[in-house]
Amino acid sequence: MDASAQRVSQVPRVTERDVRIATWVCFFAWTFAVYDFVLFGNLLPKLAEDHGWSSSQSTGINTWVTIGTALVAFGVGPLVDKLGRRKGIIIAVIGAALASAMTAVAGWVVGAVAGLGIVLLILVRSVAGLGYAEQAINATYLNEMFAHVYSDPARARRRGLIYSLVQSGWPVGSVLAALSIYLLFPVGGWALCFIVAVFPAIFMVWAARYLKESPQFAVRHEAEKLMDQGRGEEATALAEAAGIDLTNRSAPLTSAFTGEALRSTLVIGSAFLLSWLGVLTFSILGTSLLTAESGKNISFDNALAILIISNATAFAGYLFHGWLGDRIGRRNTIAIGWIFSGLSFSGMLLAPDGSYGLIIALYSAGLFFLIGPYSALLFFNGESFPVHTRATGGSIINAAGQVGAVIGGLLITFALASGHSWDQAAFIWGCLPIFASGIIILGARNVSPHQVRRD
Repeated sequence: MDASAQRVSQVPRVTERDVRIATWVCFFAWTFAVYDFVLFGNLLPKLAEDHGWSSSQSTGINTWVTIGTALVAFGVGPLVDKLGRRKGIIIAVIGAALASAMTAVAGWVVGAVAGLGIVLLILVRSVAGLGYAEQAINATYLNEMFAHVYSDPARARRRGLIYSLVQSGWPVGSVLAALSIYLLFPVGGWALCFIVAVFPAIFMVWAARYLKESPQFAVRHEAEKLMDQGRGEEATALAEAAGIDLTNRSAPLTSAFTGEALRSTLVIGSAFLLSWLGVLTFSILGTSLLTAESGKNISFDNALAILIISNATAFAGYLFHGWLGDRIGRRNTIAIGWIFSGLSFSGMLLAPDGSYGLIIALYSAGLFFLIGPYSALLFFNGESFPVHTRATGGSIINAAGQVGAVIGGLLITFALASGHSWDQAAFIWGCLPIFASGIIILGARNVSPHQVRRD
């Protein structure tokens, strides 16, 4: 056995058991990250009530938090491409847990020193962007792990469905957040809800001990160390033996905007950004749209019922689009989903006020086709970048979602302030961007669902 083959053989082998453990750990890590991420938005009205914030102050704080979240999510990718996928997951979990604990502290500081406390709160919640970044790290890690187990075409066709189960941690985490508020808020207020969010991290750090590093990253990392030591021939031989392309050694952030990766970064990132205008309009601000007199004028209780249904819809949407992506390709699945979503929400906005059954059917269909494609898209990110810049490219696209949320919030606020109705604002800055994202994603390089990328 030559030296390169011997080095490859020394990389820890990934078994089906290892992949199953990784899948479950990533699912729970994402679920608990979503729990904290959603918790702040759900409890923001209570924080505002306690501290006497006006509606504009409350939304302003949330906008700054969203900007901070985008910056943190953007910065995580290069870190994960440098330190490894396993360490990235641990950092994201611990960071989100600490942010939960510090949110309670920052909230108390706000009560004592208003201005300084608000700045601290924004900084702390920005660090919580590590939790939001978890989904991009998971997609990168599992894409590479699956490549070593689900390698033949028949088994490769199940990767998207399996990953969609991991991504379904979003509705699961959202439901857990709602339940925790219902149970804990009467006992200890909003602070207790954030403190309890710390404890799952203890379990996750323990579980992360059983994660193995991605073999693709391990080989690339070892080859780059050899290159840095001046042992270029050994490094090249090692990379070639493992099927890793060592040609591009520029910084991952630079690589994301050059060569093959440039098209993926720009096209997928643009589509992701535009789709998040729709997420903000119909998911995050869904209650406001449904209850507003210039929206659908539905009672608050009925609006909450629709939102509960929407979580179940999102779960089913993840599974469906994960399954469909395994059959017709993830790019095409995403495009079809978002185009149908734009049409469904347009129909919902045109539905007469009072037609509750029709509104709930079209709203649920819109969310099914809006949220569901993200399970395909996040896995598609991993298929669209080489290992050298995979986490960085995924983090840029992931951060673009938060940029879209900020832009969407500003545009909708401006539209409403200019005298437009909620229906009009939602159509212009919700439906049209969703439809456009479905068209733009078709500009990305298509990847066969049978193809397993190892480089």
